[in-house]
Amino acid sequence: MQRARRQLDELWRRGADFLGAPTAILGGAMTWVSERNLVAAISNGGGFGVIACGSMDPDRLRAEIRATFALTKKPFGVNLITMHPQLAELIDVCIAESVSHVVLAGGVPTSQSIGRLKDAGRKVIAFAPALVMAKRLVKLGADAIVIEGAEAGGHIGPVTTSVLAQEILPVMRDVPVFVAGGIGRGEAILSYLEMGAAGVQLGTRFVCATESVAHPAFKKAFINANARDAMPSVQVDPRFPVIPVRAIQNQATERFAETQRAVIDEFRAGGIDQKEAQLKIEHFWAGALRRAVVDGDVENGSLMAGQSVGMVTREQPTAEIIQDLIDQACEALIVRDARTEAQV
Repeated sequence: MQRARRQLDELWRRGADFLGAPTAILGGAMTWVSERNLVAAISNGGGFGVIACGSMDPDRLRAEIRATFALTKKPFGVNLITMHPQLAELIDVCIAESVSHVVLAGGVPTSQSIGRLKDAGRKVIAFAPALVMAKRLVKLGADAIVIEGAEAGGHIGPVTTSVLAQEILPVMRDVPVFVAGGIGRGEAILSYLEMGAAGVQLGTRFVCATESVAHPAFKKAFINANARDAMPSVQVDPRFPVIPVRAIQNQATERFAETQRAVIDEFRAGGIDQKEAQLKIEHFWAGALRRAVVDGDVENGSLMAGQSVGMVTREQPTAEIIQDLIDQACEALIVRDARTEAQV
């Protein structure tokens, strides 16, 4: 096992060194879930936690960062949504509070945002849905890239993790690339590392961590679900494009389609313009996620989850989850090496 662990450490050394953590396991930023307790637990457990800023204002983010620093001395990052109306102020907070890594998500970051962070000595991580975008982000100054496949939870793109990995990992060598979407076991982590990934990002696997503040009913929904329960949302009218949201099916999922139809009918009747209609549709999930995660309303709230939810079978400490992933990867290495030696 020690030999296998050394092999694993060598495989993700680039990612681990970039994060400043023992492992290259990056915590996915999940709104209402990735707050101080889970973020600190991931970093303390050997991974790299990331605060989900979401719709926080600067004062709220500042308080969350300070509270996280009170729980861990290990490095952690902050995920900022590029479309946030106070993005510049949030960047100021991350710089002032000495956050080492900032993840820019939810859109293509500007060169100004990246430049301000880099000028302050911060490491910038950005999401790339395709190779051409990955190359563009590196030119803009991104220090690392995350490629996230359609198997992930929450807002998703159209391409699977395995295809993105094949498209990007053999080509993108200038910066560390972290793979995300549908990863729930160590064997999968190992396979992407051997393809050239610097590390991985996991979100769904940590929702049911003991340290996660998600409501017990929310966690129970994850434990009871399987991969086929986590489905992307449906777009009703192509004139009103909807970024698909992968979530466990419930009444809220059905209500989203009904909401789209009602808003579109209002638009056709002349009650609102197209921009207002689009905003109404996009804002549907804002309160729905909080209702599920915080209040435990698992019927009317949003159960955003990746397809790896079927691998979440119980609540367990964060450090134990990370160790399980490491052990699974190491056991796969041991089996592979044994087969290789037997063939010699």
